[in-house]
Amino acid sequence: MTDAISRLPVFSFLWPSMLWGLATVLVLAGGYLWLDARRRSATVQYPALKSVGAPVRGGAGWRRHVAPALTLLALTALIVAIARPQALLTLPSRIKTVILVIDLSGSMRAQDIKPSRIRAAQQAARVLLEDQPASVSVGVVAMAGTAALAQAPSRSKDDVAAAIARLKPQGGTALGNGVLIALTALLPEATNEAERLMNDDMPQSRKPPASGSTSSSSSDSDTDAVTPGSYSAGAIVLFSDGESNAGPGALQAAQLAATYGVRIYTVGVGTPEGVVLSVDGMSSRVRLDEKVLKQVADATGAEYFRLEDTAQLKKVYSALNAKLASDKRDQVEVTAFFAALGALLAAMGGLLSLWWFGRVM
Repeated sequence: MTDAISRLPVFSFLWPSMLWGLATVLVLAGGYLWLDARRRSATVQYPALKSVGAPVRGGAGWRRHVAPALTLLALTALIVAIARPQALLTLPSRIKTVILVIDLSGSMRAQDIKPSRIRAAQQAARVLLEDQPASVSVGVVAMAGTAALAQAPSRSKDDVAAAIARLKPQGGTALGNGVLIALTALLPEATNEAERLMNDDMPQSRKPPASGSTSSSSSDSDTDAVTPGSYSAGAIVLFSDGESNAGPGALQAAQLAATYGVRIYTVGVGTPEGVVLSVDGMSSRVRLDEKVLKQVADATGAEYFRLEDTAQLKKVYSALNAKLASDKRDQVEVTAFFAALGALLAAMGGLLSLWWFGRVM
């Protein structure tokens, strides 16, 4: 119910002062009611007046109020049109591809979420996969000490589900690499810059201008800047506990994705207090690092979600799926709609009056 209400259009006006014209409608409506009351009073006092000016086709009662009511509604719509209304609308999704990045680091073996972080992440990924429309391609990136494309974007849910099921915990965490591999799977044109960043070389688009370059080249690059989150054909969903110890920084990778307008929704898997995990005879406490996951989401115009127990899976999935199912709300001027509505109501009032009474009003 709340989601449905949030999708309703919200109106604003470019010329709101014109709405004072609606007072005219109230005055006219009051005047009509006053005149109608006087007519009724006169009819009661002088019954002979009933025969004077009788309607041609016998239209009496409620019919005589229809044309004036439609005229007042038409005037209302036209005044609103003059105020140039704008509607904030949630436009239908144009998303075509979703890349799921799943953290396979050793810390994902932790069982602060039952049965384990990795199993909870896999379950969440499968639930998200199942509800995607048939037209959406889904890919899977496996991320540990390095990252690799485990499943190229595909519309076959069986293939993608099998790729998710094959994932096993490994060693190391390279959040940045996972994001970059997902970015290149989504946008192959980003491959060169992603490879430079993975090789610890600053991408060309982020290098400072050479000493001999002119200020005009700098202004050109500013002109070509893309708004973070503006890429509507695809998105990346990252499931991780946030701890990274290899490869480029996750925030650096997210900033590159932001230059292409790609959103990275992050899902924190685990609890902030964490648990003590023993691996190869060594014990350490592994915690959910929400800070870096929030930074990645914020940098790309997306959102962060926390999955700290499987009972929350449906809630997290519903919120995340809603973000993937609709684009950002856009402001659309709807002046023409109200102008057309006003003209239609005025025409209907005139035609009905002509049909019933043989006169326009």
